[in-house]
Amino acid sequence: MEKVKITFQDKSVHEYDKGTLYYDISKDYDMPNIMGYKIGNEVFPLTTKAYQDEIIEFINTNDIIGNKIYKAGLKFLFEIALTETFPDLEVCYEHSVPRGMLAVVQGNKILTQEDLSKIKARMAQIVDANDKIDKFNVDPKEAIKYYLRFNELEKAYNIQSISDKFVTFYRLHNKFNYFYSIMPYNTGSIDKYELIYLGNNRIVFMFPSIKSNGVVPEYVHYDNIIEAFFKGQSWLDNLHMPYISDLNKTIASGKIKDFIRSNELMFSLDIAKVVDEIVSNRDIKFILIAGPSSSGKTTTTKRIASYLEALGYDAIKISLDDYFVNRDVNPKDEDGNNDYECLEAIDVKLFNEDLNKLLNGEEITLPIYNFLTGKREYSENKIKLKENSIFLIEGLHALNDELTKDVDKRSKYRIYLSPFIPLNIDEHNYVSTLDLRLLRRIVRDNRTRGYDVLNTIDNWQRVRRGEEKYIFPYIHQANVIINTALAYEVGVLKVYVEPLLLSVGVDSIYYEEARRLIDFLKIFFPIPGEYVTDDSILREFIGGNYD
Repeated sequence: MEKVKITFQDKSVHEYDKGTLYYDISKDYDMPNIMGYKIGNEVFPLTTKAYQDEIIEFINTNDIIGNKIYKAGLKFLFEIALTETFPDLEVCYEHSVPRGMLAVVQGNKILTQEDLSKIKARMAQIVDANDKIDKFNVDPKEAIKYYLRFNELEKAYNIQSISDKFVTFYRLHNKFNYFYSIMPYNTGSIDKYELIYLGNNRIVFMFPSIKSNGVVPEYVHYDNIIEAFFKGQSWLDNLHMPYISDLNKTIASGKIKDFIRSNELMFSLDIAKVVDEIVSNRDIKFILIAGPSSSGKTTTTKRIASYLEALGYDAIKISLDDYFVNRDVNPKDEDGNNDYECLEAIDVKLFNEDLNKLLNGEEITLPIYNFLTGKREYSENKIKLKENSIFLIEGLHALNDELTKDVDKRSKYRIYLSPFIPLNIDEHNYVSTLDLRLLRRIVRDNRTRGYDVLNTIDNWQRVRRGEEKYIFPYIHQANVIINTALAYEVGVLKVYVEPLLLSVGVDSIYYEEARRLIDFLKIFFPIPGEYVTDDSILREFIGGNYD
């Protein structure tokens, strides 16, 4: 039998019979939960076979793509365990939550904790059985017929909307399904997860993240985030627009402008409600606004300021970036680079002194941080708190009590922003908040900084670490959550971002991530940017008159 030589990432060389499955090859590498492997920068499933000498790198949940493969496998595992335990029930995966995934079980039964224990026991049995997840390349026409037969109309319509030569189906036990990801080779590798029952058939799935080194993170409950998502979903349900297929039909029928106007109106109403709550409390003088990257902080802050000014208030915007310490004393990160993400990068003492001076009726001069020189500067522009003044403070640490520890709590109102898009792809696939924010950032970085996709994705990992450490732990301190997603926006972003993603070559370490996003965008019909209103939050990313 002819042999092939496979070189692992630890430089060890192994010899196998030609045609050996990479799943069998993976058993010789000491790595838990292997999801696939890379040749160069391209990811392949373990169902492929070795036909020539290769240098490979195995991936697991610590890898961006490997993590998404694991999540897709966990979805399938739960779906099978649910339907085998309770045949009349189905699951709909709704949305991502910090470090997890939210799902709702549908059917004529409210689950008990005992019921969930039965489902988890069945999941454990399937994992222990190490059942193979079979892959099939199916003709799109046959795939559409299959989903129509089982009344899964959204999936049928989505497949009809793309021009791929075949559709990749996966089968576990006797169930077929379609996911926007490679799947694990078998169920034995999907052995780390936790299910948190919220009641009312809502379940949060916890599983290893790319930063948790194979460990399931501890669950933290974000009730306000979950409720903000369901509020948006309820609105879309009332408009009979729960799925992307419904949005695509609206685009195809020429009615998308009406839907865009409805989205923008709802966002404006949300802002108006928040402003009404603020002005009803005369003690509030400082509005603290935080949110992860590309959540629309700039536009939302300006919009709140405009509403306040329309009501006769003197709205003064303060950026925490202007309170950076001078660069020569800036803290360093673990790689020795300036760490602008940590709280210590802010002159907290000076910031609190300035806010208290304002509260005491004193006049101050706001600093301006010069990013070229790395030093704070001062202009002649002095400000003083008037009877009708309200300060809007926007920045990474705005929700952290340590930032304003010396300021009276009664004078503060905290707002958390994030785009929770409630428009689902289908019952088992949703639009990730992370993906939406990344698409926004790619478009904005290219337009405003001239960055290519590689710069943005590379910086994205650092930005995400800062969010995990400095924003998410303080979400529960927010007085209100504002959902900054627009249900139509991916169709607009597609027009701008697709050419940028297509420019990423196979020689890039982010080739697979770019291709994943391209595949994700396939089912979205494009929406012209000129349809977006001049004051839309989306203008912060695609450009235009959002000022």
